[in-house]
Amino acid sequence: MGIGSKLKKLIEEKNTNVNALANRANVKPTTLYSIIERDNTKVDIDVLIAIAKVLGVSVEYFSDNYSGEQQYYLDPETARLAQEAATDPDMRLLLDAKRDLSPEDMKVIIDMAKRLVDRK
Repeated sequence: MGIGSKLKKLIEEKNTNVNALANRANVKPTTLYSIIERDNTKVDIDVLIAIAKVLGVSVEYFSDNYSGEQQYYLDPETARLAQEAATDPDMRLLLDAKRDLSPEDMKVIIDMAKRLVDRK
């Protein structure tokens, strides 16, 4: 499975579309459409990093050798909470949090961020 196939699948799983992803990743939509249509196996690393960051996956996700076993967050509950935060645009900043956060720390950060958003 090439990068394009993985990207197409991930876009569907994240309930987004190419144009929205392109906008958030600061990549031209035509670039993403080309990657998907050609099912490229090689993509500019800067483009791949931007896509991976926006979609909340590692760059390794797009590799042929990716097993899916390695998670960014060490604790599974923290990973679940981070995934929930990834789907909320107001919570995206949490994806840059340290990977060794405990679930309790992640919950505190999410709660604080929600309070800040609600104050606006």
